[in-house]
Amino acid sequence: MAQFGIVLVTAGSEAEARHIAAALVEERLAACVSLLPIRSVYRWQGEVKQDHEWQLVIKTRLDEFAELEARIQALHSYEVPEVIALPIQQGAASYLDWIQAQTADDSV
Repeated sequence: MAQFGIVLVTAGSEAEARHIAAALVEERLAACVSLLPIRSVYRWQGEVKQDHEWQLVIKTRLDEFAELEARIQALHSYEVPEVIALPIQQGAASYLDWIQAQTADDSV
């Protein structure tokens, strides 16, 4: 059985978040991406910053993480985007089956 996970990514604008989310779902790298407005406090280049950002909560299979990360890096405007994978320890079988089906390669 595939290992499933949540991948967290922040984006600087809603437009960028929507663009990344749509690409990942269309390319079957993610089954679903939820978008949430957030306020981030972080240190960057020696300064503490506070910004409004968008959090992408990506539901996917972790066996394809390298491809997912590469695609996010290619689409993202940040020099160092957040790309953090958290494994799903347990989940409803029907939901995990759905993630599997949505991220499966149709060409095989």
